Amino acid sequence: MNNQVKNKIVAGETALGIELGSTRIKAVLVTDDFQTVASGDFNWENELVNNIWTYPIEKIWKGIQTSYQSMAQSVTSQYGVQLTKIGSIGISAMMHGYMPFDKKGNLLVPFRTWRNNITEQAADDLTKLFDFNIPQRWSIAHLYQAILNQEDHVKDVDFITTLAGYVHWKLSGEKVLGIGDASGVFPINDAEKTYDQDMIDKFNQQPSVRQYIWSLKDVLPAIKLAGESAGSLTAEGAQLLDSSGKLESGAVMAPPEGDAGTGMVSTNAVRKRTGNISAGTSAFSMVVLDQQVDKVHRDIDMVTTPSGDPVAMVHTNNCSSDINAWVELFNQFAKEIGIDLKPDELYGALFNSSTRAEANAGGLLSYAYLSGENITKMPEGRPMVVRTPNSRFNLPNFMKTHLYSAFAPLKIGNDILSKEEHIKADVFIAQGGLFKTPKVGQQVLADALDTPITVMSNAGEGGPWGMAILALFAKDNADNLSLADFLDKKVFSNPESTTVEPNPEGVKGCNEFIEAYKKGLVVESQAVKSIEL
Repeated sequence: MNNQVKNKIVAGETALGIELGSTRIKAVLVTDDFQTVASGDFNWENELVNNIWTYPIEKIWKGIQTSYQSMAQSVTSQYGVQLTKIGSIGISAMMHGYMPFDKKGNLLVPFRTWRNNITEQAADDLTKLFDFNIPQRWSIAHLYQAILNQEDHVKDVDFITTLAGYVHWKLSGEKVLGIGDASGVFPINDAEKTYDQDMIDKFNQQPSVRQYIWSLKDVLPAIKLAGESAGSLTAEGAQLLDSSGKLESGAVMAPPEGDAGTGMVSTNAVRKRTGNISAGTSAFSMVVLDQQVDKVHRDIDMVTTPSGDPVAMVHTNNCSSDINAWVELFNQFAKEIGIDLKPDELYGALFNSSTRAEANAGGLLSYAYLSGENITKMPEGRPMVVRTPNSRFNLPNFMKTHLYSAFAPLKIGNDILSKEEHIKADVFIAQGGLFKTPKVGQQVLADALDTPITVMSNAGEGGPWGMAILALFAKDNADNLSLADFLDKKVFSNPESTTVEPNPEGVKGCNEFIEAYKKGLVVESQAVKSIEL
């Protein structure tokens, strides 16, 4: 088997997927039979600079190069060969945000990530103008808010893109986006699979926009669909990716995608009525639609699959960060008493304790808001635990509270979709670090959404692997299959997975928790007003 993999690596019968997530950049190399053969990663965190959540450009490239080198070293140590040739490459990253460049390719302002809730006026105005929900984190909201703020850099804008689009551009020279990532930049016309021209015209006609010499369509990235080529790795790009200089140019570049798109691919959830959930620093659920949504909902994003099919998306800014902070506190306590636990042991013990909790978490409440939360209209975050003198304050209830809290905004958004629009997935396929402890987070999520939850064996590593699959699809689809058929017939012909059903007692308990959670939002709101950062 090792010799077979080695031969594929030498021949370049491989694909590389790189995903720039909120807390980790990961590079995954797969062979043309979809098997992961090596990976490398780099941990990073966003920084709050002048009240803007950002990542420095230098750290973007340090992270990419570090994760690539770690992956390449793994290839050498496992298979005894140098990695010099890759068949195809795909870049994915956190969706949305704002990266504007001038004619010389200079970044005009520090990267503004999806996590910023600083575009409320623009998002509201554009939603009314388009009769289409524009969330605060969308790129067009950031651009329009900069216009409304009369920021000096706007006059020099020549090109705007997302993080994935930026990295792809530097590696290939192509200013393009996959349609899934593009659907978080500006609304898509589902029939034509391009930006909605009527909305572009409405935007350009705004008095505040007409003062600029650029036209919106000229500054947006071009759109590509899954399976199409989006250029090739240039010599400069190869050097940028592999600073050792060993990597050859010429790899086919897949259209760069957002982490939502790679999540759909890695969970095989691109067909109608399929749904997927990604739970990490942020969380989002996606349902591929088989019917139109009747009205505009500010908590429901309308985006697309990597093939351009319409998707209803519920996106929350907060999920696992507060859990991670509490687990680290328990880790520090363990070390104080001379016990050194591996992360899986620590998370496993704490998560498993929640299975002994009361269904409603004993009257405890937690607001896991490290940043503002769009679903509950919080402009900033103040992580907070609240209890009454009558709450049953013990470890199982405490951990159950934090699991409920991690999924609470996601549940509130999905309740709108299911109760008001009668849109619901037959099953959600979930991925993310919260599901590494078997069945615990999976059961909580099933109870929260009152829907079966399936977790595949790649639940903790899905995004960059999904991007590598899209890279393989872009390089070789000789059978001219649709993306859904390609995934069904070739990639997921025999998937390893587990499914849990909602527990009626858990559903009832979670609903009780959520009702108390909603009532307590006034406390969180007051904390934002009263406690300065």
